[in-house]
Amino acid sequence: MPEIATSHPPLHEKFDAQGFLSPIRVMSPEAAAAIADKVSGIETEYGADGGDMLRSNTHFLFPELYDLVCSSAILDHVEEVLGPDILCWSASFFSKPPQDPSFVSWHQDLTYWGLEPADIVTAWVAITPSTKASGCMRVVPGSHRPGQLGHSDTFAAGNLLSRGQVLDVAVDEGSAVDLVLQPGEMSLHHVLVVHGSDANQSDLPRHGFAIRYIPTYCKQIGGRTTALLVRGRDRYNHFDPVPRPQADMHADAVAFRAKANKVVKAILMDGAKN
Repeated sequence: MPEIATSHPPLHEKFDAQGFLSPIRVMSPEAAAAIADKVSGIETEYGADGGDMLRSNTHFLFPELYDLVCSSAILDHVEEVLGPDILCWSASFFSKPPQDPSFVSWHQDLTYWGLEPADIVTAWVAITPSTKASGCMRVVPGSHRPGQLGHSDTFAAGNLLSRGQVLDVAVDEGSAVDLVLQPGEMSLHHVLVVHGSDANQSDLPRHGFAIRYIPTYCKQIGGRTTALLVRGRDRYNHFDPVPRPQADMHADAVAFRAKANKVVKAILMDGAKN
């Protein structure tokens, strides 16, 4: 058997320098509008349960979103950063209704994920306009380079993060960059880049689909979770595979997601005092 290479692929030079790439067109505005309609339909049909579906591994439940996670238009750019062998660890919507006070505090994604090493990328796909007025993502260029920083849990009302986590160090907000995206555009950001977003002060909903991509050599610490092989080969078998749902909200998919999310939640909330 040939020896498995353990060297990591070099990151895209621009991505490596600033910790993000944006904007990148990955679908037409019409295709994004169709997904926005689907999101609205889920919210209308399922109410509070619909909100939970959208916030965690939505692609487990809807074939259309499973296929979006596997889209070559997205993965061609992710491959430039991560290399040819790629898993999707999770995917979910970050949504803010019109004139909604919800926000995302300054943080680094990796803090409670239990994944290593930190060669991880989030593709943030704008489904509706993500502008300064609607609370687009803001990033601090180069802030991934010092590595993992300390965070504290707040569980603050209106904070869209799982633990309301905030950085323990001050953020130079004057150096932050607004990642303005039109429907069908995406940004890529490093799992350790400092970022956040403000409230939606516009009259339109702000829907973003955040897809977490990892190289196949990445490991889950604290338990065995699921991940979808979206490109290349998985020679490591660190994760359990994710089946494509047979139909929207198919019973098998609902049961699979519930079991998978229970394991992930235990890892994400480990040590939380609330």
